[in-house]
Amino acid sequence: MSSPVFSSGEFMTALFDNNADFDDLAYRLFVFQQKKNDLYRRFTELLGVQAADVRQTKDIPFLPIGFFKTHEVKTGAFAPEVIFESSGTTGAATSRHLVKDASLYERSFTEGFERFYGPVSDYVIIGLLPAYLERRHSSLAYMVGNMIRRSGQPESGFYLYEHQALHTRLQQLEKARRKTLLIGVTFALLDFAERYRMQLQHTLVMETGGMKGRRQEWTRPEVHHYLEDRLGVSRVHSEYGMTELLSQAYSKGRGIFYPPLWMKVFLRDETDPLSVLPEPAAGTSRRGMINIIDLANVHSCGFIATDDIGRAYPDGGFEVLGRLDHSDLRGCSLMTA
Repeated sequence: MSSPVFSSGEFMTALFDNNADFDDLAYRLFVFQQKKNDLYRRFTELLGVQAADVRQTKDIPFLPIGFFKTHEVKTGAFAPEVIFESSGTTGAATSRHLVKDASLYERSFTEGFERFYGPVSDYVIIGLLPAYLERRHSSLAYMVGNMIRRSGQPESGFYLYEHQALHTRLQQLEKARRKTLLIGVTFALLDFAERYRMQLQHTLVMETGGMKGRRQEWTRPEVHHYLEDRLGVSRVHSEYGMTELLSQAYSKGRGIFYPPLWMKVFLRDETDPLSVLPEPAAGTSRRGMINIIDLANVHSCGFIATDDIGRAYPDGGFEVLGRLDHSDLRGCSLMTA
């Protein structure tokens, strides 16, 4: 690969283009961030990796996600328009994502959702996000709040612990056959389903992870089976996102996630953090630690080595199986599959 000239405007134009070459954009972003991101440059220098060493996309070094807790991960000098922080546990260090341009985040999560589910304006958006709404810097609350406004539906809105009001609202929407998205943190959906049994025929139920120590840990299949039984839906959908990413992957059932075109998952060896595994062959799957390229992370770092354990499939889908024992538990991912 030859060293490209990075044009921010050109890159942004290509970022959400269906015909864009992902590998080309990833390489351009790598070269740009290696030059302009002091932390990432020092990290790649310690690994001895230069642009000329990158023969294919999986050769790009992935920055350990823990650096978002200890350093400012910035590409270039800027005053952030918004700062997102992970929830963490009491006394634990939290990740901070310094976002230069909030409109880029908004476009990423809007287009990402709409490519899987259609226009946000088609839905009444109901957010059940206690704990996240009570924090000032939650990227998830920001995303759902923006979707509520973008929906343009007067019935859209947030609910904290008002389960009776939520039950009444969902009954009204079901009776009117209104297309509805109920997106909630897992422990809150379980609390609601425990109190109310429903038959939701026009409502898409989506869990975002997050037990927050509120309940005994359940596996994702256990959570989905319970919610499907109590809320009367055929499948529970899921969202995979985190403070350190500006893009999300979605599952329409069975816990298998698919990323948007500008996001891609790789697996690394669980015993060798620098070894990226080959993609699984047709008809097989592969287990390992999850690495993510998120091209929307233009102004932070687009190459992230997460602490999640996953399973990848040949069609680009992946499962989240859990988290390394030594890593801190974080609000959006306190679940094993």
